[in-house]
Amino acid sequence: MEVANQSIGAEFVLLGLSDQPRLEKTFFVLILLMYLVILLGNGVLILVTILDSHLHTPMYFFLGNLSFLDICYTTSSIPLVLDGFLTPRKTISFSGCAVQMFLSFAMGATECVLLGMMAFDRYVAICNPLRYPVVMSKAAYMPMAASSWVAGGANSLVQVSLAVQLPFCGDNVINHFTCEILAVLKLACADISINVISMGVANVIFLGVPVLFIFVSYLFILITILRIPSAEGQRKAFSTCSAHLSVVVIFYGTILSMYAKPKSKDPLRANKKDVSDKLISLFYGVVTPMLNPIIYSLRNKDVKAAVRSLLSQKCFTQQ
Repeated sequence: MEVANQSIGAEFVLLGLSDQPRLEKTFFVLILLMYLVILLGNGVLILVTILDSHLHTPMYFFLGNLSFLDICYTTSSIPLVLDGFLTPRKTISFSGCAVQMFLSFAMGATECVLLGMMAFDRYVAICNPLRYPVVMSKAAYMPMAASSWVAGGANSLVQVSLAVQLPFCGDNVINHFTCEILAVLKLACADISINVISMGVANVIFLGVPVLFIFVSYLFILITILRIPSAEGQRKAFSTCSAHLSVVVIFYGTILSMYAKPKSKDPLRANKKDVSDKLISLFYGVVTPMLNPIIYSLRNKDVKAAVRSLLSQKCFTQQ
């Protein structure tokens, strides 16, 4: 316990790409541009879903939550990553590391649940359109979204609470861009079996269950679409869920590769895997939130119409 108490006031060193300083400057410019696109794209989506009355539906309410979540997730880590690219010694306090782990883990788990609820929304809209106004009423979809935030926060609180109780001694170098929880657990000088079990259970609940739920929902959606007699009707029905399906594939494909893969015991392979882990995490943390508004804007006529209306109103006001 004495060792653990000493670690609370300690600092962690974030390794990042310290061994490749030339790449750091390139990544700084790229990630800064991506971060600005994330803020702009998701900010516009939130704005149009609030201002345009035609978008006051369950699907766009969930989409607004998703955009806000992406902004929160990236803001909890990207500024630190950018600062690290310009700072020779990249350090973060123990408490700051704990806060970052909580925010990033909470946002990730929340998005898992939220995407599952968005799949249910599409299932009801396509498979039971007559009951959609009743099933997905305001009294239903608002608690659904709120419960996803509560579930994600509760899970993160459990995982981070278990992590910060561990004693950290000796090497305080985190081989990552940020305080990613798996990288932090590698520094513990105590048995982390409880943490591993807890994260395994969380993987099942927040990765396995939503993926299964989304798969079953889209299976019924596919069956319903194939029963539509006209090809035009099938195309219109599929277009209402193609954007969500694209986001699901990108999000779960990345996050599953991060948290649900076996660890190599070979030191050489482990080092190579550490590099790939960092790059995959960077992809998940920057590229995915950047693509979400782009996908929904390109594949959704309602969003494009709302954005055009917002821009035309702004131009008219300026004139």
